Amino acid sequence: MLADNINNVLTELQGVLLHSNFTDVVKAEGVEWQAAMSMVLGKQGLRPPWPRSPGDAASWQIREIEKLLRQAEVFVVSPAAHAAVMAVAATLEPADLSTLDRDRDVTVPTGLLALPEPVVVVNRAGALSDTAAFGWQFVTQHQMFPTAQYAGVRVTTFMDRDGPVQPAEWRLTVSTARSSGAPLPPLVPDGMYGMRGDACLAEESSERLADLSEQHRQLQKALTHAAQWRAQEVPETGEWGGDRVDDTYDDFAGRYMFAFWRLIAQGITAADPPQTATPASAVASREAGPALHDPEVRIIRLAAPSPRATDTSVEGKARVYHHRWPVRMHKVRQWYPSRQEHRVIWRGPYIKGPAGAPLMMGERPTW
Repeated sequence: MLADNINNVLTELQGVLLHSNFTDVVKAEGVEWQAAMSMVLGKQGLRPPWPRSPGDAASWQIREIEKLLRQAEVFVVSPAAHAAVMAVAATLEPADLSTLDRDRDVTVPTGLLALPEPVVVVNRAGALSDTAAFGWQFVTQHQMFPTAQYAGVRVTTFMDRDGPVQPAEWRLTVSTARSSGAPLPPLVPDGMYGMRGDACLAEESSERLADLSEQHRQLQKALTHAAQWRAQEVPETGEWGGDRVDDTYDDFAGRYMFAFWRLIAQGITAADPPQTATPASAVASREAGPALHDPEVRIIRLAAPSPRATDTSVEGKARVYHHRWPVRMHKVRQWYPSRQEHRVIWRGPYIKGPAGAPLMMGERPTW
């Protein structure tokens, strides 16, 4: 499965580069395949020479995923904090992700973040997956030229084997693996992405960031067109409290993790220390599930408490809310004179409604 994914990505990227002006910029014969390898596998932290086949690349990815699962510090994000991260991720532009400073923004070099419930993601070909966890590792990114090496973060997405997306082909795969004596794990690796982590665009102007974001979108639109032959009918899925994520530009994993790291750094969300039993962590534990009794699991929660269950209307009548929902986020490029730099921050969020009510990720609820 991983080999097929890698082959699809590399083939489509090579095809787009062949029909671009890339060879006018880099004067070399057959350079498109090398460029595709560096843009996919090099960004993930693989040092050249590149693998001879997608199968070899997949074997390398599996070894790296095994390292991740052995070494990662484990985090579980509470439903309220997850809603805040989703709201923040929706505000991000493609170029924002390249303002990431991994040494300052990322709390630990190797981590595994479990979501409170799967997020249904629609990829560029129309296929669905249900993302249940993210893993990350610090890497050195390798591009085409020997001197082009950058500090980066490799993000691995994991889908839920038994999650809401259960097309017939997937059920057959799970059944075949189980009957062969090698059942699939509950978290199945789904994709791997490279994020640049040296804050390379942190000091660019807003106009320059907007221009780079548009260039990224144009490339992704070309890749979407190249992937249309793989488009398929969207299967029925189970219910989830939030909307499906249309991952048109193949950057949902990066946007989610960027938002997660920055919200912790900004103090909007907080990581409870392991083995700490406080009233706040006890509430977060009940909210996020029984798995959090493991003392080695760190809970990510909103740093600010939810507002009261009732509010007062303009007529002075008490309004009782039956749901909770995240307030829309507002993204700002804040200038820090002491550091002489801009930083992407958010004003908000908070979760409106009573702490015990179900979380709703769509329109504002009635009361």
